[in-house]
Amino acid sequence: MSAPTWFITGASNGLGLALVLHVLDRGHRVIGSVRSKTKSASAVEQIEKAGGSVIEMEMTESKHNITTKVQGLGRIDYLVNNAGYSILAACETITDKDAQLQFNTNFFGPLYVMQAVLPGMRNNKSGTIVNISSAAARDPLAACSVYAASKAALEAASESLSKELAPHNIRVLIVEPGNFRTNFVSALSDMSPEASTVPEHYDDPVGLIVRKFLTVHGKQIGNPAEGVRRIFEATTGEGMAGHLNGKVLRLVLGSDCLRRIKAWNENWVREVSLQKETAISTDFKE
Repeated sequence: MSAPTWFITGASNGLGLALVLHVLDRGHRVIGSVRSKTKSASAVEQIEKAGGSVIEMEMTESKHNITTKVQGLGRIDYLVNNAGYSILAACETITDKDAQLQFNTNFFGPLYVMQAVLPGMRNNKSGTIVNISSAAARDPLAACSVYAASKAALEAASESLSKELAPHNIRVLIVEPGNFRTNFVSALSDMSPEASTVPEHYDDPVGLIVRKFLTVHGKQIGNPAEGVRRIFEATTGEGMAGHLNGKVLRLVLGSDCLRRIKAWNENWVREVSLQKETAISTDFKE
């Protein structure tokens, strides 16, 4: 029996590169995507040396281009939509260009990749789609409005898709990572406006959060090596997280993420408990 094939986007660094190398180490086939092989030469060299392959693909490309590239890869057993980025800014000041780029990268690009692999997975009556989201999808901080919205859209689509695909033996897994010690924060600072440009009337909380984010690079609590192991295990049914395979829709990674999600859920339960009478009051009395 041949080894399963993974397609992992955003393989140039961070969790994407770590996951590619881990999956290859476990004896599976991997194709990674990067925006530019030239700019990602070090990652490409590591992946190819480990036995994987790399294609160039921007998540902002047209649906036609993404479909052509992905379907040209042949059979894909595991898709991991990892590519993405964040901008930090006050919602009021985010430009239409930045908002569109954020959604094209974090939502529409992953959507087109999913649409491209699904015909093959349906024909094979098997497959797994892993979408890398964020704690921000359910617990958005100030300054993260558009990023959180793009990840929330990806989660909502994933949850609906999981119900559509269940009869076809295709699984969907949403990964909600906390703060991992990758280049995510440094990339965030490159894509976001300077902290000094935050309007004074939004300094608290937007400015405070922007400055805080920029000081945590290299100090994040999350260990990428352990994070990708849990993703692999929950996806394949092996190891520590293997028992979660097929039992959870969302995989929470990091003690920081766990705290945020639990606090959000508790607050939501409290809000719902306050609204029973008003919710029921809108029904017809028949």
